[in-house]
Amino acid sequence: MVEQVGAVAALWRFPVKSMLGEQLDAAEVGSSGLVGDRAYALIDDTTGKVVSAKNPRLWPNMLGCRASFLEPPRAGEDPPPVRITLPDGTSVTSDEPDVDTVLSDFLGRKVRLVRAAPADLTIDQYHPDVDGLDPAGHRDTMVEARIGSSFFAEVGLPSPVPDGSFFDLFPLSVLTTSTLDRVRGLAPQSPVDERRFRMNVIVASTGWGFVENAWLDHRLVIGDVEIDVMLPDPRCVMTTLAQEDLPHDTNVLRTLARHNRIAVGGDGLFPCAGVYAVVASPGMIRRGDQVVLN
Repeated sequence: MVEQVGAVAALWRFPVKSMLGEQLDAAEVGSSGLVGDRAYALIDDTTGKVVSAKNPRLWPNMLGCRASFLEPPRAGEDPPPVRITLPDGTSVTSDEPDVDTVLSDFLGRKVRLVRAAPADLTIDQYHPDVDGLDPAGHRDTMVEARIGSSFFAEVGLPSPVPDGSFFDLFPLSVLTTSTLDRVRGLAPQSPVDERRFRMNVIVASTGWGFVENAWLDHRLVIGDVEIDVMLPDPRCVMTTLAQEDLPHDTNVLRTLARHNRIAVGGDGLFPCAGVYAVVASPGMIRRGDQVVLN
């Protein structure tokens, strides 16, 4: 089966984990996803954990920060410095000696900006009080979670992401406009926006509904890049958080829990939107590139 399923409508890279990112016209894709994506993160000095907006009680202001590279990152090279802009417009770059102090003062807690994840990559993740969100039954509670290569080491599986990276599970994420339109139809009172989902590739798709569900175990060809679709992308509290002009809204997540709970690995049914993928053939992706499903 070879089917054209759409074209690239948007590309997003997030230089610092859990901060706002940058929209691109073109992106280099290496073996570990969009080059420069989640290249940096903050470490909480008190707990040693990676700072994540998935704990909005402790880090309510992370999505008030925007990160962008001072120059384009290149595959196989150390990431260039990033500029972090705070809500009041002030900014600091990652190579300035007071960057940790500036960010600590803004967040109200001592943090360090780092380029490599600790071996025991752990975050705190808040599970909202949403029916059907978590197969384990967590509601309105905080759970410690391993992510990235630390998660795969714990479950005894090969890791699709390298040690030291800050990815949650897989290096690349894809979402379609069909899914966004379907959620808008199911939740007309909510502002459904691609920014809530923090995906790398947004595909202007030709199908109807949650079309990515049918892409599992298939290969996508995007420009001169080939990616293998691995898992549905389970959604979490991040989709509910306020950012820029988007208000706090739990209804998007509730809608997915009602209408698109699907199996993720062997861990049960999760509310999903979009898919995770690994890179089979690196190259460049550009806005407007055709997306072909094999």
